[in-house]
This record gives sequence, structure tokens and C-alpha cells, in this order.
Amino acid sequence: MKTQKITVAYKIWLEKDGKPMLGKGGAQILEAIKTEKSVSKAAEKLGMSYRYVWNYVDRMNTILGEPVVKAYRGGKQGGGGANLTMQGEQLLKKFKQTEKRIKETLTNKQRPKA
Repeated sequence: MKTQKITVAYKIWLEKDGKPMLGKGGAQILEAIKTEKSVSKAAEKLGMSYRYVWNYVDRMNTILGEPVVKAYRGGKQGGGGANLTMQGEQLLKKFKQTEKRIKETLTNKQRPKA
């Protein structure tokens, strides 16, 4: 009989009042907006539509009750862009910390003594 490798899989998301708010895809969106300083550039970088990214951000804003991204309109000279708000930064940080802790726990090779 062939030995099968069994691994543990997991998904993490942050909720507010039982409503899913931020998962891995959302964290990637926030990270891309932070890096690119633009919703449209973030969407392009991730291979997502601008509308999908804005709808995801808007859903987070609605659930949270405050904005996670602050967008600035461009004018004739351009200048538009976007940044994470303090709340957006905190959400992204919390997600990354939680993901890191879980990954470290699951990949810990030490076994407890019996």
C-alpha cells in the first residue's frame, strides 16, 4: 500500500459581529493598495478587476463601520491615489500576525513530552 502524505490545511479570516470581513484575498488587496498607493494599480497587480477590489474594500468598510482605505481623486495633473487608514493598517497587521502564529504552530516539529 502506498503511503500518503497528509497535511493540515487552514483558512483564516477576521470577523466582526459574526460577519467575515478580511481573509487571505482581502489581506492581499490591502497589502497591494499599501504598496502601490492606488486601488487601480493594486487591482492590476493582483489580476483582479478594479470593481471587485473596490467592492471588497467597501464591504470591509460597511462591516467595520469606518473606512480601511482612503482614496484621493486625481485631477487634470493626476495625483490620485489611495492609502490604508489606521484601521486598515491594524486589520492587515492583525491578519498577518494571526497567520504567522498559526503557521508557526502547525510547522513546529517539536513534539510534547508524554
